[in-house]
Amino acid sequence: MFPSWGGNPFLNVLALAPRAAGHEFVGATTFDELLRGFDALRREDVFHLHWTTPLLQQASTRDEAVRRLAVLQRAFRDLGARGVRIVWTVHNRLPHEIAHRDLEVEFYRVLNDTVHAIHVMSPATASALSDIVALSPEKIRVLPHPSYEGLYDSGLTPLVARRSFDLRSDERAVLFIGQIRPYKGVEELIRAALLAQQETASRRLVLMLAGEVKEMSRRSLVDSLPTELRMITHLDFVPDADVERWLLAADLAVFPYRAILNSGSVHLAASFTTPVVLPDLPHLRTQYGSEPWVSLFDPAEPVDSIAALLADPRSFDHVDPSAFRPFLDRTAPWRISSQYAELLTGLTGTAGADGAKLGRVEPLGVRP
Repeated sequence: MFPSWGGNPFLNVLALAPRAAGHEFVGATTFDELLRGFDALRREDVFHLHWTTPLLQQASTRDEAVRRLAVLQRAFRDLGARGVRIVWTVHNRLPHEIAHRDLEVEFYRVLNDTVHAIHVMSPATASALSDIVALSPEKIRVLPHPSYEGLYDSGLTPLVARRSFDLRSDERAVLFIGQIRPYKGVEELIRAALLAQQETASRRLVLMLAGEVKEMSRRSLVDSLPTELRMITHLDFVPDADVERWLLAADLAVFPYRAILNSGSVHLAASFTTPVVLPDLPHLRTQYGSEPWVSLFDPAEPVDSIAALLADPRSFDHVDPSAFRPFLDRTAPWRISSQYAELLTGLTGTAGADGAKLGRVEPLGVRP
């Protein structure tokens, strides 16, 4: 799977069952490394493409992006002619920070024409992308985003987690966790929390922000933080060992995205039975609207809508952990990884010791 970001938990979870079944993983993270990796692929190997941003959007000039698109189009057709199987996971409608939209749209259409399987994590993905590309229905494979249940568990309790942040029992902790980028709407969340606090004198809100600031000014964000609202911030990468502490301390996780197709943060929050607030977008309503631990805000009026939720005491009513169980069972890491292994088995052609078809997945991680 390109790009082979070794520390990415989604990629690592997805690879669990295929690795156990004997699939071999090798890796590349840049455009040039990817092209060199293509030369090593043989019949019935699998090339799995994930995030497309490094391919066209990180080209130094538009002319370079145009050249890359032409190279990739030829390369993908050549891979197919050589018997290499290609999988594309659709993570986003389009890259969030996009410099060459028209070229990316064309690349999506090339992918739709040349890949053998299109992995989507929401049944509504084809509809959500319909104005960009008409995904071939016969190629679509629905594998949900996995949860992270059990991956970060250290035995910490919510009480101990809250004490580590000096959170009192009468305080309601509202958390945003993940990279802080323009499309994620953190500025709107800050304004909404302040507005809600002004409307609820009997209940003190605490806004917790945890994540590295990217594609925007860290200084501007810091300067915008209100003094009238208690805030707990860690504007940097959150180490894996500390993820659990933030989520267990929170009463509510709010993800005020301006644009989103899939969100690993939702699955991360659910893994710690932390209720979630999401934008009321059609594909998110289809995917999460029936979950008792999910509330939806109006993306047309994000500040007022989120503020109303935060000012409503019912938003902080205890949600029994059992309410998360059906979702966590459906998205259990090993379950989703096993479904992915079955997808690869269906694409590859050599038999393993147990009779399963095995092959290489190019490129994902370091070759064992």
